[in-house]
Amino acid sequence: MPNDAQSLDETDQAILEALAGNARISLKELAQQVGLSSPSAAERLRRLEERGVIKAFTIDLDPAAVGYPLQAIVRVRPLPGQLHIVERLIQEIPEIVECDKVTGEDCFIARLVIRSMAELDGLLDRVAERAETNTAMIKASPVKRRLPPLSRKK
Repeated sequence: MPNDAQSLDETDQAILEALAGNARISLKELAQQVGLSSPSAAERLRRLEERGVIKAFTIDLDPAAVGYPLQAIVRVRPLPGQLHIVERLIQEIPEIVECDKVTGEDCFIARLVIRSMAELDGLLDRVAERAETNTAMIKASPVKRRLPPLSRKK
């Protein structure tokens, strides 16, 4: 996919920033915020979706509010010959809400939501025969998931 960031004008950037703040904003309100008519805003939105700049409209769920008061980051290093099996195991654990395949000593960095430390042990046991893990409990998230810089200005 080409780097579309270079082709985002100020209006596209304003649309993305407004949607990042509230993906449920009405088209009329979005148009007002970015200084367009509703049909023009709808067209801009459609083009951003077609180009793959916008992949989905989603929610930001608070895990604690749905029964998962604890979160952890787990670095996973599969044992020799176990990479694909470990990747499949990680994909099958629903409490792993995010996982990246990375370079370096570890192959995966996963974010888990859990109800208790005992639950964490049970989840880690599912991969323990096939991988080494290193776990850090999340105390706070000073930077929540956010948009990357959209402006070309430096």
